[in-house]
Amino acid sequence: MNPDQYLEKVLDQQTFKDDDSRLKDLREERNRIDKILRLYFWDSSPSIRWAGSMAKGTMIIASYDGDMTCYFPEDEEKAGKTLAEISTSVKEALQDDYSIEVKASALRVKSKESCDDLHIDVVPGRYVDESKSDVFLHRTKGDKSRLKTNLQKHIDHIKDSGFQSAIRLMKLWKVRNGIESAKTFVLELLVVKLLQGQESLSLSSQLEHIWTKFRDDANNLLVEDPANSNNDLKPILDECRNFLSSVASSTLWQIEHHGWEQVFGELEDEENQSSNGQNVSALNIAVASVITPTKPWGGN
Repeated sequence: MNPDQYLEKVLDQQTFKDDDSRLKDLREERNRIDKILRLYFWDSSPSIRWAGSMAKGTMIIASYDGDMTCYFPEDEEKAGKTLAEISTSVKEALQDDYSIEVKASALRVKSKESCDDLHIDVVPGRYVDESKSDVFLHRTKGDKSRLKTNLQKHIDHIKDSGFQSAIRLMKLWKVRNGIESAKTFVLELLVVKLLQGQESLSLSSQLEHIWTKFRDDANNLLVEDPANSNNDLKPILDECRNFLSSVASSTLWQIEHHGWEQVFGELEDEENQSSNGQNVSALNIAVASVITPTKPWGGN
């Protein structure tokens, strides 16, 4: 089996089957949240839709989400006159049924009984104008209290890139190595930028190209928000560029001396997969690698 055949099998084992119970639970929970928000804001006409990896086509089993937006019309004030008030209103709408964790610009929804993560972020916001394209989000961190962005531009930027396979594998690499400082959004943008002009490369060569850039040119890595060039992503990238470089260096060394299975783990035999098509072992490999990261950087 050559490296590209191996990587395709890794991707296959990180893809949900249509009847996977986790995917079914995710959709059902999302629909429940949708109904709660529409009932609570019945007179405010919120726009609620899929976001995140579900919308971009970059979902992996090892790290999946069913993120959703809750955007209000530009002249709607019943949900709140300010972005901070809108965020608080959405939190109040959900807190009777869920435990809510306030993040930088989203609300993480968890089970109220067990506090289990439900893999859903709800992102409140207000449209900039009647075109319902650009949106303002409330920010709880950083110098600015609001962020101007555009969900559809983000989705289109990733879906139209043609690099979803490389993005999914880089997300798995991030999970397996516990690179929490690298925000998934920024990692996706890095992959797309670094692979521009490299479309003819095989999948394995695309990954090696990315890791070589991480290793050799970390200080010069830059990305731009496709929805708003005024959004400064450099501070987010600064938090992880040295770690990306270190892990990329070790990853390239592993491939050269031990092969690709050292990076993404052994493949699960088809006959060992569970009867409903869920690849539990593939997920366990990814989770175990976060608990015990691959040496030599595991002790840092």
